[in-house]
Amino acid sequence: MESDAKITTAIVISCVVAATGGLMFGYDIGISGGVTSMHDFQREFFPSVAKHDGSKQSNYCKYDNQGLQLFTSSLFLAGLVATLFASHTTRRLGRRLTMVMAGSFFNIGVIFNGAAQSLAMLIVGRILVGCGVGFANQAVPLFLSEIAPTRIRGGLNILFQLNITIGILFANLVNFCTNKISPWGWRLSVSLGGVPGALFTAGALFLVDTPNGLIERGRLEEAKVVLKKIRGNNSVDTEFNDIVRASRNANAKEVKHSFRNLLHRRNRPQLVVAVLLQTFQQLAGINAIMFYAPVLFTILGFKTDASLYSAVITGAVNALSTLVSVYTVDRVGRRMLLLEGGVYMFLSQMAIAVVFRIKVTDEAEDLGHGWAIMVVVMVCTFVSSFAWSWGPICWLIPSETFPLETRSAGQSVSVCANLLMTFVIGQSFLSMLCRLKHAIFAFFSAWVVVMSLFVLFFLPETKNVPIEDMTKTVWKKHWFWKRFMNDEDNHLIANQ
Repeated sequence: MESDAKITTAIVISCVVAATGGLMFGYDIGISGGVTSMHDFQREFFPSVAKHDGSKQSNYCKYDNQGLQLFTSSLFLAGLVATLFASHTTRRLGRRLTMVMAGSFFNIGVIFNGAAQSLAMLIVGRILVGCGVGFANQAVPLFLSEIAPTRIRGGLNILFQLNITIGILFANLVNFCTNKISPWGWRLSVSLGGVPGALFTAGALFLVDTPNGLIERGRLEEAKVVLKKIRGNNSVDTEFNDIVRASRNANAKEVKHSFRNLLHRRNRPQLVVAVLLQTFQQLAGINAIMFYAPVLFTILGFKTDASLYSAVITGAVNALSTLVSVYTVDRVGRRMLLLEGGVYMFLSQMAIAVVFRIKVTDEAEDLGHGWAIMVVVMVCTFVSSFAWSWGPICWLIPSETFPLETRSAGQSVSVCANLLMTFVIGQSFLSMLCRLKHAIFAFFSAWVVVMSLFVLFFLPETKNVPIEDMTKTVWKKHWFWKRFMNDEDNHLIANQ
């Protein structure tokens, strides 16, 4: 039985290699905020921002520039579009080849960014990097959820998020060092994104595809061989038959309209939960802080070096805290971590709002030593709470809850929701900060309350449930969602 599956070398290597896709995403998140705060980068591409250094302009509005925000957010708009195409490739070509394509797009984009001579070339590079991120975010969580044994599925899936946090930390360290290299330090920062990109692409070439993906494409014998390899024994008939049965019940090989099938009544609970979790994740404000941490610290009066150093501290806390989720998610469950994380996120954001209200005025002034330490501690508290709760679990739950016939499309819609909201926040945060000032953090805190209430009342627990048994074990037994779980749509799916 699958519950008796060993943690084999093949599983560990496959999951570690696949999860390095998170390094690409994380590095780009971390690199953006640091590069946009570098004077050499501003002078070359955004001179209107650079010329305000030392001026009397409102401290809150110093970086309110749509072009500067587009540099950060264009990646996510491109990723949103790319993940729709990635849904097709994961279903038709498999998870592994989709990951190879992701790495290839990312590496080409890095070359464009490192060699950029104009804003247009810079944006083209960001779009290509975004395509890589969209393909990776579509394929990697699916790969990890499908290949992992049930009892450790959550922890292995969160390796993706862990690598995102490691990528952010790596980027912050790079920015701190390259800021001292004038005038081409920023080029080195963006070019080093090729390191995680090359690691991911090379590793993906040697991975096996998941048994679920192979069965979905009708390659049953190959799927059984792979399943024996990754489980470490030949007694895989029960798990294999469960996957085949799920595939045949869904008629997965024949489904040509998986996006349309998402709208069937029986698929609405998974769809609603996936979209709302990804939307809430961004409305909590995490990427506003992670993208623009150096900018925020500069607004608070930190010098450039000090702001980048503080971002390094934030990145380290982010990476270390994600390890907590790896250890606890399959023990205490998804819901408990989300609820506990929400409490600490709310309190820390409100504290940041209070400090901004009291100490940050329209003129640039240095914070006192004590206030500065408090701000860094509160930011780290927020980042830490997010890193072991809403950060990884919002990627985990969609990848494990959709039935096989809509799993690829469902993951695609989930990624689209995340990237759309990431684009909105990335493109609007600095403008919102200029207008709302300290109230922007109260705005994010209010959303933390809303999303915590959603988890409390509407999110079922999925720990220790086999991925193909989610419908009958989780959704059909939930007090609210069970009303959607009937079989009236099955014949419609089979006849698409």
